Amino acid sequence: MKKILLVEDDPNLGLLLQDYLQLKGKFDVTLCKDGDEGLKAFTKQAYDLVILDVMMPKKDGFTLGKDIRKVNAQVPIIFATAKAMIEDKTQAFNLGGDDYITKPFRIEELLLRINALLKRAEQSDKKEDNSPSQFKLGSYNFDYTTQLITRGDAIQKLSTKEAELLRLLCLKRNEVLTREEALLNIWHDDNYFNGRSMDVFLSKIRKYLKDDPAVEIINVHGRGYKLLIN
Repeated sequence: MKKILLVEDDPNLGLLLQDYLQLKGKFDVTLCKDGDEGLKAFTKQAYDLVILDVMMPKKDGFTLGKDIRKVNAQVPIIFATAKAMIEDKTQAFNLGGDDYITKPFRIEELLLRINALLKRAEQSDKKEDNSPSQFKLGSYNFDYTTQLITRGDAIQKLSTKEAELLRLLCLKRNEVLTREEALLNIWHDDNYFNGRSMDVFLSKIRKYLKDDPAVEIINVHGRGYKLLIN
């Protein structure tokens, strides 16, 4: 049985979601009422997925998500909030969130998103078994498993999506990685918003690799991107 951590400060909604997911989804759901309680629960046992309300007392969902990513870079995170602004969605994904759902939402939709993320996580685990996880990029070393770029004594920690994107570029080294391929592999949807998010991650990756002129990520007009290593 998959374990889910649900952090929701509305007691009525929290209990409703917990009961539904345990009955319909057949999940083991731990319910916490605020961010501090949620972080304590997360550090005590392993979870397969986390659902975080954004507007909470003591520790908001974004801060909690950031703290969780320090402990576990892989666990899928869904942010749930009444806000629908593009800035909040961007922040959710930049913090390493895997999905974002706006209140009010249908519980059936949340269940579909949970199942999709868990399926993706299982497929990702299978792919990792058959693909290289360490790459030499000029004077840099990139370890996909630990999500670290190292160069001498310098260490750069990547977010989950940054690591996934850089890994795809490494696997297609000196070849074109199309935008559609990257978006469908990582976000599973090539819509405009996801494309904007990917551009942000690419800019960050370029900064991480900027000190070695032999390593370059170029835009291929109308197609995508290419990782060049001279």
